[in-house]
Amino acid sequence: MRERDDFWSLVEGSAAATDHPDGRLAWLIDRLAARPVPEVVDFAVRLDEARRRADTWPLWAAARRIRGGRCSDDGFHHFQAWLVGLGRQTFERVVADPDALADVPQVRRLAGRSPDDWAHHERPDWECLGYVADTAYERLTREPAGLDGSVGARGVQRGLLPDGSDDAEGLRDPAVFARRFPRLAGLFPLPGPVTGDVCQTATS
Repeated sequence: MRERDDFWSLVEGSAAATDHPDGRLAWLIDRLAARPVPEVVDFAVRLDEARRRADTWPLWAAARRIRGGRCSDDGFHHFQAWLVGLGRQTFERVVADPDALADVPQVRRLAGRSPDDWAHHERPDWECLGYVADTAYERLTREPAGLDGSVGARGVQRGLLPDGSDDAEGLRDPAVFARRFPRLAGLFPLPGPVTGDVCQTATS
């Protein structure tokens, strides 16, 4: 589908333009605001489509391990956007096999370091990608919060928090996680006994 190809071209074009998250956001907003309004709506729809594909319990478990055991529903929502920001090829590979995150350079450089020591731009979190289309839409139409209505007219409900529809597969058990995701388990070993579930709901 042309709109899907265009979405990924924009995401990857922002990465080619600059490696700083804020710079990428500005680049995306400027490019979208130079397009017709329906194409801004397309971008929002495609982002939500990608989020839904990444909305699985195994991927949530992988994100939680990388983030030191802290990955709320909001945190996973932001992680999904960050995963999109890695580009189409990486996104497809990781959605198919979350253990492939162990091959991603942006993940590997976090290994062996406390999340408290990560720089802001290193965090596997790109919350603001979700606001790019809203900002461009408002710039074009002068209608604050108008994008939701345009997206809704296409039968899409935006901004839903993660709710994996698949089976959590016992991934809160460290032994199960290690069998399922051996490379991630090796990169991010547990410091001690794990408590709580893979799908925390308290905001971290």
